[in-house]
Amino acid sequence: MMSVALVSALATMRLAIHGTEVAVPNLSGLTLAEASDLTLGKRLNLNLENSFYSTTVPAGRVLAQSPAPGTKVRKQWNVRVTQSLGPQRVAIPNVLGQQEREATLNIRHVGLNIGIVGHLPGPASNAPGVVLAQSPPPNAAGVDRPRVSILLSQTDAPPPPAFVMPDVVRMNYAQAVLVLGNAGLHVAAAQGVVMGVPAAAPAAAATPAKPAPTTPAPATTSTIAGGTVIAQYPAAGHRVTTADSIHLSIAR
Repeated sequence: MMSVALVSALATMRLAIHGTEVAVPNLSGLTLAEASDLTLGKRLNLNLENSFYSTTVPAGRVLAQSPAPGTKVRKQWNVRVTQSLGPQRVAIPNVLGQQEREATLNIRHVGLNIGIVGHLPGPASNAPGVVLAQSPPPNAAGVDRPRVSILLSQTDAPPPPAFVMPDVVRMNYAQAVLVLGNAGLHVAAAQGVVMGVPAAAPAAAATPAKPAPTTPAPATTSTIAGGTVIAQYPAAGHRVTTADSIHLSIAR
């Protein structure tokens, strides 16, 4: 009888464990709204983690995902996706020698974001805040993401205090700003992302004015509330300082 009870208990435990698992659906090529509906139906969480240019996947659709389709995960697991921005249609500006503010304005003017901002200590006689290098370089082609990282000059000084980047994805914008502020960080930019995208967009309309698709969304109910943070840069857990730029993507 004890053997029967033990076997029964093990079978019950196995059913309980596997009963909470689901297979990750294939989100490739779906709009963010479609991917959100599909993952919600599986009781999974959808996180937009990155946006990349692509010559094969239309703008506003899922370019890649993690975990891979078919992977067995627990319910409420986070499924991270990368969004396509369509082909690169902007020229990388030349900001070498410019002050940080001027360089930032010129980069944003063409619909690009500021990536990593580094600092290179030098003699006190050097003007601080001048762009010494940039990546991608001016007029680069075949760029994978809509960000330009810059290296700024600075006088010799103690480095700013470092922090661990908190996770603010799925918080509302006001709460995320409060959490980041309490951590000694500030939001440099917050970009709205339209969660609904038309199923087929003409090639002529695919030119993105900003990193996120700006094509008006169809009349559909998004499962992600407006004002919710759906992506952050840098990612949670990364080392950041008070000098780093924090960027948030907000559902709208």
